[in-house]
Amino acid sequence: MSLKKTVLLGMSGGTDSSVAAMLLKEAGYCVTGVTFRFWDDCSEEPEYLKESAGLARRLGIEHFVFDCRDLFRREIVDYFVREYMSGRTPVPCVRCNNLLKWPLLRSLADERGIEFIATGHYAKLDKIDGLTYIREGLDRDKDQSFFLWGLTQDVLDRMLLPLGDLSKNEVREFARARGFASVADKKDSVGVCFCQDDYRPFLQKRMRGSSLIRQGSFIDSKGTFLGRHKGYPFYTVGQRRGLGVNFVVPMFVKEIVPQDNIVVLATEDELYKEDMLLTEWNVTNPKEVFDSERVRVKIRYKKQHDYGKVSLLDDGRLKVVFEKPVSAVAPGQAACFYVGDRVVGGGIIV
Repeated sequence: MSLKKTVLLGMSGGTDSSVAAMLLKEAGYCVTGVTFRFWDDCSEEPEYLKESAGLARRLGIEHFVFDCRDLFRREIVDYFVREYMSGRTPVPCVRCNNLLKWPLLRSLADERGIEFIATGHYAKLDKIDGLTYIREGLDRDKDQSFFLWGLTQDVLDRMLLPLGDLSKNEVREFARARGFASVADKKDSVGVCFCQDDYRPFLQKRMRGSSLIRQGSFIDSKGTFLGRHKGYPFYTVGQRRGLGVNFVVPMFVKEIVPQDNIVVLATEDELYKEDMLLTEWNVTNPKEVFDSERVRVKIRYKKQHDYGKVSLLDDGRLKVVFEKPVSAVAPGQAACFYVGDRVVGGGIIV
């Protein structure tokens, strides 16, 4: 029997997971690749499955496909539609990572007697006082720690993240140097995997025939009528472009009221909030978060961060009071807490 440590790697067919496979194999791991068939309507085998299987053959590692399209539709796609129809802005990638992808990897690894689980995420791991934490990746433009705040210790303790100390350029060069030019030159995937462009046509198709998507009223914060909108699910808090109505001063979506088919518009200075409430939260070390006067808070994946105090309310929700007011806090979106570069928790904005 081989004494190598075993790892189950999620392989999408893209550059990052492909290089993760190479790195793990070169580090001496016995790698098994799994490609999740999350979302496609192909009657034949889609290209990304062929590419993943082909790379596995070339690397000499075991590979299999796990078809979970029904589960993905129920847990992610239906949630995505339901949130927009509730006047909220969903975070499907956060939900997928925390509730689907990583738990599936753990479950499949258990079935096969595999010790570790891995992906090509740009993030790091750290162990402090017996607890495992996600840390921001070296490449801050690609860092994906924001999406992983909901993972529990039974998953974190088995994770490997081989790309955490690499930049995207280094990952591409690593593949090219080993003769995998086609892997190195792959374009990055953007947007939501099942809805990569504008979500509105996708939503219209999923809700075809529904009377809920219809014209309604734009109003201001005082209730004054400002114009007609195309349907409240087509707007998100903080949106400025694409309103279809011209104003003397820039106007933004402040609030969505689905029961009345109303979208409230406001000037930019009206978008700021001093606090927010969170549900569906996860905190690695409650004492570190709730006893701290200051944690770093991100409510957007790219570039944004603020600071605030997090407290646990009697009703089980978290309250975050910001040091400075924050603009466009959108219900349904995620908030991630950091101490330094460590992820210490997060939740879904109410």
